[in-house]
Amino acid sequence: MADTLASSPALGPLLARGALRSPFKRPRPDAPAPPTRLVLPGVRVDLARLAAYERVCGFATGAEALPVTYPHVLGFPLAMRIMTARSFPLPLLGLVHTSIEITRRRELAAMSAYELTVYVAGLAPHRRGTEATVVTEARADGDLVWDSRSTYLARHRRRDRNEGPPDTGTPDARTPDAGPAEAPAAPESSPRRPRPLPALAEWRLAADVGRRYGAASGDRNPIHLRPLTARLFGFPRAIAHGMWTVARCLAEYGPREAVTVRAEFRAPVLLPGTVTYAAEAGDFELRGGDRVHLTGRVRPLPTHGG
Repeated sequence: MADTLASSPALGPLLARGALRSPFKRPRPDAPAPPTRLVLPGVRVDLARLAAYERVCGFATGAEALPVTYPHVLGFPLAMRIMTARSFPLPLLGLVHTSIEITRRRELAAMSAYELTVYVAGLAPHRRGTEATVVTEARADGDLVWDSRSTYLARHRRRDRNEGPPDTGTPDARTPDAGPAEAPAAPESSPRRPRPLPALAEWRLAADVGRRYGAASGDRNPIHLRPLTARLFGFPRAIAHGMWTVARCLAEYGPREAVTVRAEFRAPVLLPGTVTYAAEAGDFELRGGDRVHLTGRVRPLPTHGG
């Protein structure tokens, strides 16, 4: 069922609602996905917030086209409304953003109006619990121009441990909300490269990256803001938003026009810190020493005639 909204939901109350309801939810992979589809028509970009987002992520400011990751920011409040509802079977506390796949069919003009649609495509068993797939779509004049599929993992004991994708990594990040956090087992579709990607840049990340990205995106998850609030959830220091790491890498990579992007969150980035950006032949990653924080790939979108 479609539920058309008049305005974008406020994230603060949704985070509080999700935290309060989390202890009463018992995740399981055979639970039904909520049937709700949230639709928000007539979305226009706040150019001041867009400029702040571009600055903190490393995109050129004032460009006519939106950064490839920015529609995720626009749709995130709708996703949070669904994931904090009673009908969503996974608890928000501890939910981990494991991957995102973006398809951009053409560049999106910053001055245009868009219709956003967000829904849960389904739940699936995972070696470490249950994973939900959340879809976000952006339309311009009725045409689908951008969409994403984000997977969120709720870790819990499973009765049948032989089901679900193989566990090839070690999840080590827990988050108090369903925002883009890092960490998890690498999916089955991610073959390991025979050698590390060549390093192209080294970035020294300031302690306020999480606060700046939170102000620009609206995602003020406490694990990203200050060491004190991050320690309440088991982190020694604040960690960068997962979607900031993706956006920063793509700002450096510079994908153009029609592309597909896939990124997998593997380990948190502590703030302040130093990370290495590496890329080659459409693949990219973010490393800190011997630890890989993020892996991804960019591919041109096939044309109908090709």
